[in-house]
Amino acid sequence: MIEPLRHDDPSHIGDYRLAARLGSGGMGTVYLARTPGGATVALKTVHAHIAADAAFRTRFRLETDAARVIGGVHGAQVVDADPLAQVPWMATEYVLGPPLDEAVTAGGPLPEAAVRAVGAALCGALGQLHRSDVVHRDLKPSNVMITAYGPKVIDFGIARALGDDRLTQVGAVAGTPAFMSPEQATGQEHTPAGDVFALAGVLVFAATGHGPFGSGRPADLLYRVRYADPDLSGVPAGLATVLARCLTKDPAPRPDTGELAAALHDGHGEFADHLPHPLLAEISRRAAEVWHAYPQRLPAPYEPIVADAPAPRRARLTRRGLLALAGATAVAGGGLWLRSGRSDTPAPAASGAGAAGSPPGPWDVLWTSDQGKADATMPPLFVGKGIVVATANQLRGIDPADGSERWTFPQGLSESLAVTDGSQLYWTTGMTTDSHSVITVDTDTGEQGRTVTRLSDLGLPTSTSAELLCATADTVYLTTWDREAESAGRHLYAVNARTGKLRWDTALEVGKGGDRYTGVFGKVAGDRIVVGQTLIDLALSAFDTVSGKQVWQTPLTGAADLHSTLVSSGAQLADDGTHLYIGSTVLHSIALSNGAVVWEFGRDREFGERTDGSDHYGPPTVRDGVVYAAEGDRGILAVETKRGELLWEVTVPEGSATTRAAPPVVSGGHLYYGDQSGLGAIELAGHTYVRSLQSSIRSFALTPGKDILVGSGNGRGVEALRLGG
Repeated sequence: MIEPLRHDDPSHIGDYRLAARLGSGGMGTVYLARTPGGATVALKTVHAHIAADAAFRTRFRLETDAARVIGGVHGAQVVDADPLAQVPWMATEYVLGPPLDEAVTAGGPLPEAAVRAVGAALCGALGQLHRSDVVHRDLKPSNVMITAYGPKVIDFGIARALGDDRLTQVGAVAGTPAFMSPEQATGQEHTPAGDVFALAGVLVFAATGHGPFGSGRPADLLYRVRYADPDLSGVPAGLATVLARCLTKDPAPRPDTGELAAALHDGHGEFADHLPHPLLAEISRRAAEVWHAYPQRLPAPYEPIVADAPAPRRARLTRRGLLALAGATAVAGGGLWLRSGRSDTPAPAASGAGAAGSPPGPWDVLWTSDQGKADATMPPLFVGKGIVVATANQLRGIDPADGSERWTFPQGLSESLAVTDGSQLYWTTGMTTDSHSVITVDTDTGEQGRTVTRLSDLGLPTSTSAELLCATADTVYLTTWDREAESAGRHLYAVNARTGKLRWDTALEVGKGGDRYTGVFGKVAGDRIVVGQTLIDLALSAFDTVSGKQVWQTPLTGAADLHSTLVSSGAQLADDGTHLYIGSTVLHSIALSNGAVVWEFGRDREFGERTDGSDHYGPPTVRDGVVYAAEGDRGILAVETKRGELLWEVTVPEGSATTRAAPPVVSGGHLYYGDQSGLGAIELAGHTYVRSLQSSIRSFALTPGKDILVGSGNGRGVEALRLGG
C-alpha cells in the first residue's frame, strides 16, 4: 500500500527521489522512488542500526546478488544498488500488481486454472535460481507478486548459495514456519527440493486461502510441518494429487521444478487469460495508483485555520461561463518528461494575499502553446509518452518537450469524449450504427489504429448513438441510447479492449418522465464501474466489472447539473479504494461496497451570493485521509475522510474566485486549484493562500509520476508548469 513519507524520511537516496512509502518492518523500509529520468522504482533500505552489523551487510549483498540472478522475467529487475553505503539500499523495478496473499485475501481463492498458471510460472523462477546454485529458502504468498504477465518472486533476504552456511548457525531455523520444508524446520540443509515444498504450500494457499499446515504459534507450525499430514481440503482433486507429491516429508520423491511445471500446466495461453477478472482489475488499479504518488509528507499536527474574510469581490464566474468549461480527466500513463524552460514570474493577484511584493509562486512555466486554441473541449490526456487535447473538431497530439503540435486527427461528428487507459487512446467514429465504431488512435503519428468494435457487431439498431465512458487495460466501457426510442433509455456496454467482443451489457436507469439522464460519466474503482447520471437529481450506480450485475444504486437528491463543470468526465468522482467522494450541492462520501452515504458536508453552510442553488462544491481530490474541494467560488476547504469533519478552509482574496472545472491537485507541500484568473496555490503546512497565476489554464491534470501540471483553456491553448515548493 502506498503511504506518504514521514517527516524524518530523506528526500533522496542516491540519485533517487523518494515519492512515498511502500512498507516498513524490523529490517528496513521500502520506498516508491523516481529515477532522474522519471522511471518508477522500489527502493529497499536497511535500518542504520542493523547496517552496523557486518554479517547483515553481507546478507544484504547476497540478497542483491540473488535478485540479479533471477532477473526481470521472474523477479523484480535490479536497477541499482549500494550495499556499502552508510544506509545500504537496492533499487528494483516497481512491480505492478498485488502480493499473492493480498490478492487472495481481497478476492478469495483463485480458480484452479489460475493456480496452475501461477505454479508453472513460479517453477520457472525457482528453476532459474536452482540452475545458478541458489535456493530461495523463504518462498511464501507475500513474496510472490502477481502481474498481468506472470508472477514475480521478491525478497531474497535469506536466499543463499547451495552449501554456503556462513550466515546460518548450526541448528538455526530461517524462514517462515507456515511454508517451511521439514528439513528446513529442523535446521538441516535446504536444497531445491525444499523450495518445491514451499511452492506447493503457496499453491495450497492460492487455491484455498489457507496454508497446508494451518496457522498458529511458530512452535505448533514447525511441529505440524515435521509430523502432520498436509491439509489439502478445498484443493481441486487433480491439483491435490500433484501437490501431495511435493509435500512429502522425505525430499527425495519430490519432483523438480521442471517436472512440476509440466504437471501443472501445458504452457498454452497468455498468463492474464487464466486470472479472474477481479484480480486483473486490482492489477490495473495498482498500475494506475503508482502514477498518482507524489512526494508528500505527513503534516505536523495543526489547528483549523480560516483566512481573514475578504472584501466583496468585483468579478465572479457565471454559471454560463462554467458551462463552457471542459473537465479534467487524470489517468495513469507512461513516463512523460517535460523539458525545463523559462521560469516566468506570475502576475500579481488583484489584491490581498499574493499581491505585488509577495514571494514568487510555487511553479515554473515550462512552455505555453497556442496549439488547440479553437475551443478545447476536454483537458489534456496523458497517453504513453505524449499529450492529447481535444478541440471542437479534432484531436491534437502535443509534444511534451515544447508544446508543439505533432499531429491532428479529425474528430468529425463524434458525440463522445476520448478516453485512455494510459497507454492506448480510444475514440468513436460515425453517427450511424453502420459506421459507428470504437477505434484506437496512434499517438505517435495521429493515424487511425485498429477498430475495436462496431456498434453493428453488438446488434444495435441504426438509430443508436454511443459515448465512451472510460477504459482499463482490458476493457472499454461505453453507453448507448436509441435516438428514436420513446424511452430513450441508456445501456452500459463492456467490450474486450483486445478482441472487441462484448463482455456484458446492462440497462441504465432512465430519468423522470421518460427522458434519459442528460449527463453520464463513469469511473472504474476496484472491481466495480461506477456510473453517474444527472437530470433533476444525481444517481450513482455501481456494476460488477466481471458480470455487469448492478451492485447498488444511490440517488443523491438535488445534486444534479454536475456536467456543467466536468462534461461526462469520471474526474467528478474521487476514490480512495473504499469510498467515493463527489461534490455537488453538498460534499458526499459514499461507501464503495454498498453505496451507502457515509457523510455529507455543507448542508448548512452559508454561501453568500451565487448564481443558482446547485453545484456548490467542485470535484474533489482525496489524498492521505483528506478530501480537498472548492466551495462555491470563495475558497478551498479540507475535510477528513472518516467523519466528514472540517479540518481547515482558506478563503481566496478579493478579486479572485475559485472555479470548479477541475479537481484540485496536491504536489509537494502545496495544493493547486482552478482560479478565475488561471491557477491558485495554497501552502498545506500552514493552510495559507500563496499566490494566483494569471494563465490560460482552466482545466488541468498532473502528469503521471511527475510534479508537472498541464492545463488547457477554452480557446486558449495548452500550458505546462513545473510545480515546486
